[in-house]
Amino acid sequence: MAVESPCVRNCCLDELNICLGCGRTLDEITGWRGSDACEKARILELAKQRREDRTSHLAQVVIEYGA
Repeated sequence: MAVESPCVRNCCLDELNICLGCGRTLDEITGWRGSDACEKARILELAKQRREDRTSHLAQVVIEYGA
């Protein structure tokens, strides 16, 4: 079964080379096509966690410093 790319066409890398749109690292993005289904599933889980961490961090900043 093919695993679809999580790309949301909002490509912008942060200072750690993590895409603000999909949450993948630059290495994960460039290596996506050569990854097997198991590796893609692992990448998707890591990217999801990164997006959740970023959202949580931004919420904390808003709480601390206001909007």
